[in-house]
Amino acid sequence: MIKGLTKDLTKEEKSWIMYDWASQGYVMIVHTVIFSLFFMYSASQALQSDVVDVYGARATAQAFLGFANTAGTILIGILAPILGTLSGYKGIKKLIFTIFACMGILGTIGLAIVPEHLWWMLLAVFVVASVGFSGSNKIYDAFLVDVSKKENMNKVSTLGFGFAYVGGALPFMLSIPFIILVQFGAIDIAIVTAYRISFWIAAIWWIIFSIPMFKNVKQQIGVDKEERYVRKSFIRVWTTFLDIKQHKHILIFLIAFFLYSDGLGSIIRMSTIFGAAIGVSDISLIIILLVTQFVAFPSAIIYGKMSERVGAKRMIYFGIGTYCIICLIALLMNPARDTRFLTALFWILAMLVGTAQGGVQALSRSYFGRIIPKEKSNEYFGFYNIFGRFASMLGTTFLGWITLATGQPHYGVGVILVLFVAAAIIFRHAPDDRTLVEVE
Repeated sequence: MIKGLTKDLTKEEKSWIMYDWASQGYVMIVHTVIFSLFFMYSASQALQSDVVDVYGARATAQAFLGFANTAGTILIGILAPILGTLSGYKGIKKLIFTIFACMGILGTIGLAIVPEHLWWMLLAVFVVASVGFSGSNKIYDAFLVDVSKKENMNKVSTLGFGFAYVGGALPFMLSIPFIILVQFGAIDIAIVTAYRISFWIAAIWWIIFSIPMFKNVKQQIGVDKEERYVRKSFIRVWTTFLDIKQHKHILIFLIAFFLYSDGLGSIIRMSTIFGAAIGVSDISLIIILLVTQFVAFPSAIIYGKMSERVGAKRMIYFGIGTYCIICLIALLMNPARDTRFLTALFWILAMLVGTAQGGVQALSRSYFGRIIPKEKSNEYFGFYNIFGRFASMLGTTFLGWITLATGQPHYGVGVILVLFVAAAIIFRHAPDDRTLVEVE
């Protein structure tokens, strides 16, 4: 099956796709599931000395993790346009990518080392790992124009996200037995040790499967270095911004992309801790989110296939609509309700996320790559990244504050629903990518 999907791709395209496979272990284990469980356990234990009610301790832990996500988002959002501009110079893009990938890997290893009672230090190391992952992934996105032609970008990008879900599920599956066996008392180790083993698995997986990317993918598009190019790169950021303002269709897409990416990113970052806060058991969360990966793999491929028929814009619209339904379901998930009912709703919510998540992200990446001038792709992707990285800042921040103020984790989802609705209204004015490509 894998050979059939990739048979027409070049070695560079296949190597590029493999980095999605490599880094997704971090996404599943650290970004989405196991670190959230680890942090909820550690922080709740520490906070219960000050917050008597267990639900209050969980809500506070959820809020602090949301704030940590916001901090990482702001850091990489500030860096993104500078990194994008610097990577436009020949020989720089791969160096920046390597630095951030190593930061992410070392941060993941750090999570396995920090003592669990130092929950504030866990958050700090998590931010480092998050910035490393996000920084490397944003430069990685910009490599799409180096490895693939415009007419092939939708296919390559969606394959990247599709294979990423399998690449995330496999190391996650290696981690699950340790956690489940500990919870059933089948092996005599602490639960925090089981969590730490999963962080080691994520880091090692990331290192091994990044090798093709490091070896085979090279920067093909760029400008020659000039005197004081670092200083001049700051000037080029402003020049690029002014240039984007002249392309109304690109600016409209970036605004819509910011809004729906904020909602999407907030859901990805907070899904596990949201489930834990409303009372879904750790084992149920692990099983649900594992199944989600296998739903997401074919769904991302289907989004890519459908985009060839109806265009990326329509498929992104369909994904936004799916996320509106997801938010409406989440608004019904009051922690006071029966746990079995909440678990059933969480299953439905997670499956819907699986159908839309990869497709929307992959087609957004390829849609942007198709509508921008190729010779300015590095600089433009820098702004794509700043809009993408500041995304989830609004959702996670408001969700955190609303949860702290009300003690009800599901209330904050209303803010995320507003983001998706606003994105749909603005995205309506973005061009059909097929028509625009033909004109250019």
